Amino acid sequence: MEKEHNFLLIDDTKYETKLTKKFLLRKTYKSDNNLKVKAVIPGIIRNVFVTPGSKIKKGDRLVTLEAMKMNNIISSPFDGIVKSVNVAIGQVIVKDTILIEFE
Repeated sequence: MEKEHNFLLIDDTKYETKLTKKFLLRKTYKSDNNLKVKAVIPGIIRNVFVTPGSKIKKGDRLVTLEAMKMNNIISSPFDGIVKSVNVAIGQVIVKDTILIEFE
């Protein structure tokens, strides 16, 4: 049986690695709707930077999500107009909660 090896380049250092069968057969992440931003982890909403109708650019801050004592800035993945904001400051959310919807 031939082993499949791949190489990773990290900070100008080349590492040889073997990808496991489990890794190669994994289900890759695919967004079900590109007009919605979901929470990838549970936490508490600490700040909301946008309102419905806001025109935003890719990289603009949308919300701050506190999880595991860290503040995570959720940024816009693209340019657009905010259709709705589905969370409020202080709200406890679970994974996959829809935070922001775009037009």
